Amino acid sequence: MGEGRRALLVVDVQPTFCEGGALPVAGGNAVAEAIARYAAATHDRYDLVVTTQDWHVDPGAHFSEQPDFVDTWPPHGVAGTEEAELHPALSELGPDVSVKKGEYAAAYSGFEGVDGEGRSLAAILREERVTDVDVVGIAESHCVRATALDAHAEGLRTRVLTDLTVPVTPELGAAARDELRAAGVELTASDAAFPAGSAADGEGGTGASDGARSSDPGA
Repeated sequence: MGEGRRALLVVDVQPTFCEGGALPVAGGNAVAEAIARYAAATHDRYDLVVTTQDWHVDPGAHFSEQPDFVDTWPPHGVAGTEEAELHPALSELGPDVSVKKGEYAAAYSGFEGVDGEGRSLAAILREERVTDVDVVGIAESHCVRATALDAHAEGLRTRVLTDLTVPVTPELGAAARDELRAAGVELTASDAAFPAGSAADGEGGTGASDGARSSDPGA
């Protein structure tokens, strides 16, 4: 594996944030499928695969019947519903750890969640001696952004794989990428994540299609 230990953080890839869900992001289904292909092709490049999920029970003012789509949102990611489960495209992912967040409050970053043993994401990564993380998922402008910024703040070398995420809107996506770059987070395409000749080389089609970016709210 070389220097350091690397984790893949798959953020909020749930039907609730994809076309047909309660809070859809255009291109969400395509990104889910692209992440599944990428993870299968690069599985041996990661020491740990972690998924995060919005898992709302009663998040208070995060839900609203008259949402502003900034601080308040329609109900989504409701704990125990099919929409809150991992996207069907990830059925073969086999994550090492599942982190759920936002039961009783808004929670954008995966670092606000815990696993089934009550361990925070930061604690999990420390226990696993992870030094590097690659962040993918939905939405680039919200939960992916927040998770990547928190990972960097934890002292982890952090990359966002830009073709394996999708923003709420192109404008919010551009703003998020500017903020991530300014913070020191690396932005790279999935096909450049590892040197030529690595596990992904020759698999082809691991990234998202160009049409998998665009609009609609997700949080």
